[in-house]
Amino acid sequence: MSFIQGLIDFILHIDEHLVEIIQQFGGWAYGIIFSIVFVETGVVIMPFLPGDSLLFASGALAALGAFSLPVLLVGFIVAAILGDTVNYHIGKKVGTAIKPNTLIGRFINEEKMMAAQKFFNKHGGKTIVIARFMPFIRTFIPFVAGASRMNYKYFIVYNVVGGVLWVLICTLAGYFFGNIPIIKENFSIVVLLIIFISVLPVIFSAFRTRKK
Repeated sequence: MSFIQGLIDFILHIDEHLVEIIQQFGGWAYGIIFSIVFVETGVVIMPFLPGDSLLFASGALAALGAFSLPVLLVGFIVAAILGDTVNYHIGKKVGTAIKPNTLIGRFINEEKMMAAQKFFNKHGGKTIVIARFMPFIRTFIPFVAGASRMNYKYFIVYNVVGGVLWVLICTLAGYFFGNIPIIKENFSIVVLLIIFISVLPVIFSAFRTRKK
């Protein structure tokens, strides 16, 4: 099995893999899942790690007693906020020094940085909060915010608000609904649905831009 196939399998069957992680590592499982959230939000080149589905599946397992819900909520919130904070500072440090011929450089250049800075000055808070619920985008936004020199005090407020909302909504949704028989029996479909709903804002935005 290739890395990509393994990753897709992990995301689609994350509930089963979490059970395996708990059985294998016991209490260390908390550290593993918190680390995944931190890396997914904090490292701009790792946007493909599970985010929404991990929170949802963890919440579902908490309802069964496999995890402590309060520990999950606090740990995920801290990991999410720290991840975006680190990503912001990485963007601030190296964002403008990225070479255009690199993979990241194809998406980031001086012109886009200036445009992003203007955009964040006008819609920054809303962008950071909404991006939390969008796979890939939530990893990229804090990096761009740092690279475009968005005011850090402004950034951190919405970083906290977005992180708290994201964790509470996704984890509690799993806690209250994740073990409903029809959802539990079709968890792979539920994960795909979560991902699809998460990227809908991107699709609508691209459609409006194309239409204009």
